[in-house]
Amino acid sequence: MILKNLHTENKPVQTQLLFEPKDAKVISLQIAKGETLKEHISKIPALLVCISGNAVFTNEKGTVVNLNSGTYVMIEENVKHAVKAIDESNFLLMK
Repeated sequence: MILKNLHTENKPVQTQLLFEPKDAKVISLQIAKGETLKEHISKIPALLVCISGNAVFTNEKGTVVNLNSGTYVMIEENVKHAVKAIDESNFLLMK
C-alpha cells in the first residue's frame, strides 16, 4: 500500500487514521542488504512502514508485498511473517 494514496482530497493539509496500536510502541528497524528478518509471529497487530530501501514482506497466508519508500503493510496478529531486504532498508514498526 502507498501512503500517498490515502490522501484523496484536494486540500493542502490532510490526515487519515492509519493505525490505532494497543501498545504505544514505535520501533526503528534496519535490515542490511540481502538479510532477512526471520519468520516470526506478532501477538498484536502492527504497522510496518518502509522509509527507505527495497524489501519483500511475506506471510504464511501467501501474502507478498514489495516494500519501498512510502509503502506499508498491516501485519496481522498471530500470523507468521518475514521481511527480506533486497537493498539496505529502513522501517518504522508501530504496535
